[in-house]
Amino acid sequence: MKGKGIQAAKLQIDWPELMRFKRSFTEPVPKRREEGFAKAGVAAFHGRARFVGPTAVQVGEEILEGRYVVIAAGEVPANLEIPGIEHLTTSDQFLELNELPRRILFIGGGYVAFEFAHIAACVGSQVTVLQRGPRPLALFDPDLVDQLVERTHELGIDVHLGTEAIGIEKSSAELDVQALASGQTSTFQAEMVVHAAGRVPEINDLNLDAVGIEWEERGVRVNEFLQSVSIPGVYAAGDAAASSGLPLAPVASYEGQIVAANLLKGNHQRPNYLGIPSVVFTIPPLAAVGLREREAPPLAAVGLREREATEQNLKFRVKKDMTSTWYSSRRVAETYSGYKVLIEERTDRILGAHILGSEADEVINLFALAIRSGMRATV
Repeated sequence: MKGKGIQAAKLQIDWPELMRFKRSFTEPVPKRREEGFAKAGVAAFHGRARFVGPTAVQVGEEILEGRYVVIAAGEVPANLEIPGIEHLTTSDQFLELNELPRRILFIGGGYVAFEFAHIAACVGSQVTVLQRGPRPLALFDPDLVDQLVERTHELGIDVHLGTEAIGIEKSSAELDVQALASGQTSTFQAEMVVHAAGRVPEINDLNLDAVGIEWEERGVRVNEFLQSVSIPGVYAAGDAAASSGLPLAPVASYEGQIVAANLLKGNHQRPNYLGIPSVVFTIPPLAAVGLREREAPPLAAVGLREREATEQNLKFRVKKDMTSTWYSSRRVAETYSGYKVLIEERTDRILGAHILGSEADEVINLFALAIRSGMRATV
């Protein structure tokens, strides 16, 4: 905004102060939540759980038996299976840092890498992102992602595509990351290396196999009621369930409500994942929503893109524009913004909506509402 009415040189982020402010929201939550559970008659047991029977779980020395067991264990960072993973900083740890290092490297090119990279760059850190595949943010529209990558470069962030981290070594006060790109090995130096290469369900140590609970890489195998396909007394919700829902906090809460309803009144509710948007909270944010195949895995495209629509033999038209010259972009000096909307020819159904720009995280909800309620592009 320099030269546009704002004295930008006087604006800066104080990371320690920002973290203190953040903790004023987050630190009281666990205590308040457990107090709320206790008042509701819910008993809390702290420790790692493991199944010792189809509906029996051991926590420490305690064995808890129930008519039903709900698995809602969330996710943990995936094992990168490279030397030196003990030197990695997780995304959870990143958000607890009292000071931000001067040089930070992110392994991975998804939500976490881009969101945290933008934050760190705005604080003043030198940031590098290593993405193993040819495209970052692979679940989103490629044209808008290209725009976001350009914006990322302008923030001073180095994004290396087709570059796979193969090892991490500690030397004096820095970390050396060995990476492979086009058959050539190179080394990147940083003071901190952040794991941003995806998460997996935290169910490996639940002893599921021993009691016959079927599971896969995406989580516990469930039916349309989020009930285990192999043990009727077991249900799963959120990231621990191999459902068709996106791995998002609101989706996990929604699935928890579905499971609770089915436990209390028998299997009668099925989750509806139609029109659930997703956002990358970068600067500017990137958002998408759209129709998804009923059995689409969570890591399918967030919203129907041109490629998927073509592969499904859908007849559609595309409305798109780069909107950096629009007033809504110019008034906040946003040089990268745009949208793309896919509309079915015969029905005028909105198949997918993709937005890059200021307030994209809010505007996308209008398209989500239209898709979920069956509204057409024209009336």
